[in-house]
Amino acid sequence: MTERPASGVSRRRLLGAAGVGAAVAGAAGAGVWAGRASAAGTGHEHLQAPVPFRGQRQAGIITAAQDRMHFATFDVTTDSKTDLIAMLMDWTHMAERMTRGEEAAKDGAVGLNPYAPPSDTGEALGLAASQLTLTIGFGPSLFNKDGKDRFGIAGKRPQPLRDLPKFPNETMDPGRTGGDICVQACANDPQVAVHAIRNLARVGFGTASVRYSQLGFGRTSSTTRDQATPRNLFGFKDGTNNIKSDETQVLDDNIWVPDSDGPSWLAGGTYMVTRRIRMRIESWDRTTLLEQERVIGREKGSGAPLGRSGEFDALNFQLKNSEGEPAIDKFAHVRLASPELNNGIQILRRGYNFTDGTDGFGHLDAGLFFIAFVRNPTTHFIPMQTELSRRDLLNEYITHNGSGIFAVPPGIREGDTQAYWGSTLFE
Repeated sequence: MTERPASGVSRRRLLGAAGVGAAVAGAAGAGVWAGRASAAGTGHEHLQAPVPFRGQRQAGIITAAQDRMHFATFDVTTDSKTDLIAMLMDWTHMAERMTRGEEAAKDGAVGLNPYAPPSDTGEALGLAASQLTLTIGFGPSLFNKDGKDRFGIAGKRPQPLRDLPKFPNETMDPGRTGGDICVQACANDPQVAVHAIRNLARVGFGTASVRYSQLGFGRTSSTTRDQATPRNLFGFKDGTNNIKSDETQVLDDNIWVPDSDGPSWLAGGTYMVTRRIRMRIESWDRTTLLEQERVIGREKGSGAPLGRSGEFDALNFQLKNSEGEPAIDKFAHVRLASPELNNGIQILRRGYNFTDGTDGFGHLDAGLFFIAFVRNPTTHFIPMQTELSRRDLLNEYITHNGSGIFAVPPGIREGDTQAYWGSTLFE
């Protein structure tokens, strides 16, 4: 089902074959990358290149973080295991094509039958692969929903895959919480990411429906050392101490699920935790710089820990300020989130800024769509979030209103033509 064609036809080449003038195609490509390529700090060729779909791990986890995201969760609307597997096979085939910069299906938007709907929606014609990655995960409700084992997999649900507990300082919107399946689409062109989710939703109709989706811009973490630390909507550098893709042992200890953790179908995979964090940016913008830095625990400009001079200087909780108080407040965000105060636990962050209009009361609905990958949510996320939700100075300026937890299976290895997204779970 996921067999790779001997020679793929790129979206740009197919557009030319359809009779659209080279000048139009060239203008589209140039315009996209003049206006859209942005944050990674490398040449445009790198930003447009494809990311391999196959491998030991799914792409989109330790892949160099792209600048845009379209995240969606789906509710499975059928009780047919056969139909669900067929959809996952179709999705896998489409995902591999789209990450190569090809259309979702071979006949694409300029298909052979003008009296039938195209098999690709067409809005990515002429656009490059844009480092698109597609990452799938399975929520607790896929295994058991309202006490019903719809697909005979309830016994394969990993023990840590449970709905997150209720934390203080959250006002959850049920419409932005949960989901049977999630797909994270990341790219350096927003239209490429949206196109991918749109086409998966299109072919999933009748088997799965979109529960909610979230657009994100401006990555709020770096996953490689080549990327500069980005900033969140509070204006602070975000994810300075994030795990990097070359920290193999740290990833093994904190991110990847080993055979010994079980279940076997998830070995080599990970868990994804999502949180939609609304920022009260109007209140924040009226707060003094000194207070903002006290809340975060870092200098706003340089990103250095308070009391130190460089962004990547180690946090020193023993340092005192001129008043003899801790330089980093005992309830500052960086202190409470640090491995030193969380039994050495680390998480891999991969979040994005968002702004979704207004709340109807004159305030921007803006914030951070937080994404973290962890080896075990019970031991690697819940204790940290419990501490933050109770004592973090940042809580005055944020609230969590959406959440999700998903088991992310391992990748599909090169040459395995029988594998598909989730095949280790359903085999």
